[in-house]
Amino acid sequence: MKRTLTTLTALALLHLPLVAGAQNHSGHEQHAMPQHSGHAAMEKARTQTIMLGEQTVDGVKCKAMVNDVGAAMAQMGMKENYHFMVSFNDAATGAAIEQGTVAVKITDPKSGKAGEPIALMGMGNHFGADVALTEKGEYQFQVGTKLADGNKRQFQFSYTVK
Repeated sequence: MKRTLTTLTALALLHLPLVAGAQNHSGHEQHAMPQHSGHAAMEKARTQTIMLGEQTVDGVKCKAMVNDVGAAMAQMGMKENYHFMVSFNDAATGAAIEQGTVAVKITDPKSGKAGEPIALMGMGNHFGADVALTEKGEYQFQVGTKLADGNKRQFQFSYTVK
């Protein structure tokens, strides 16, 4: 028992710098990238948001975007080259919807097949994930949701990699 308590205390102390660092940041910036040499490149890439469009389904407006983060991710040895994100608002009131479960299936332009669903993590005002869009051509994004109201909705978007 004493050994377990000592181990748990040691682990808690080791995580204090991480917790303290997380409290000094808010929003997506802290989640997206740890502090290292690729951070500056990622900051620049964030300003290059590409709008994929908006759709309204059953009273919820969904806005989809991608950020080209390929250069920064390559510096870290990652194959993902885009950050895919969606935000939701109540169509009547404009109020942000930040709670729920969201996933995307991406159809590859070369094979024409949809991949497995990718869970999108809630990141404050949007849901997102880093994805690999490595082939040239038009990708289809099928976004499935079960938001705070418990209703399931689907949204469709596309993006062409040149």
